Amino acid sequence: MSDSIIAVDHVFKAVTDSTGTLQILRDIDFALKVRETAAIVGASGSGKSTLLSIIAGLDTPTSGTVRLAGQDLFAINEDARAALRARSVGFVFQSFQLLGNLTALENVMLPLELDGRKDARKAASEMLARVGLSQRLNSYPKVLSGGEQQRVALARAFVVQPAVLLADEPTGSLDFATGETIMELMFELNREQGTTLVLVTHDRAIAARCDRRITIEAGRVAAAEELT
Repeated sequence: MSDSIIAVDHVFKAVTDSTGTLQILRDIDFALKVRETAAIVGASGSGKSTLLSIIAGLDTPTSGTVRLAGQDLFAINEDARAALRARSVGFVFQSFQLLGNLTALENVMLPLELDGRKDARKAASEMLARVGLSQRLNSYPKVLSGGEQQRVALARAFVVQPAVLLADEPTGSLDFATGETIMELMFELNREQGTTLVLVTHDRAIAARCDRRITIEAGRVAAAEELT
């Protein structure tokens, strides 16, 4: 797995409460190379989003390791994981996760400003133009449609030119036609930047557009298929 940008090695995740122990993930094992696209599919509650959170270092496994861009995520502290995410990872969520008190431009500028980029305004403006929102730079999320909000989220994710993009049901809050447009834009940006994409989705048609499809059932990898 040394040439992999993401390597998930025998990951287990369990949670314990007063009713007992629940096994969420059971021996998850796979690796992705640079520029690969992978869809993680499965029924609700199968562990897909938990797996994505562990790949991002936002959640910790009970056992096993995850390497991201050559770094063992759980051999470093949270501050170091946060710095690695800022450098290497973009996120797109079902619920957009935009900051309501910031304009579209300010939302996209934020990760650049946190990284100390002097060209944050210019880079953010150019990325918003790339996703078709050059006329909405000063609009706040509350006046944007769902599709426009997800375009802002895409711009924010890609403006840092991440090595890895993690997307959790990015069309789940959108109607079919808007979702199709958003996915086309996501795949276009992914190709342009050469990003490694990990996409959690219920949509088999979207999954079929990826290089690989990883099916999770009851916390296990039930199938890992090469699609291209």
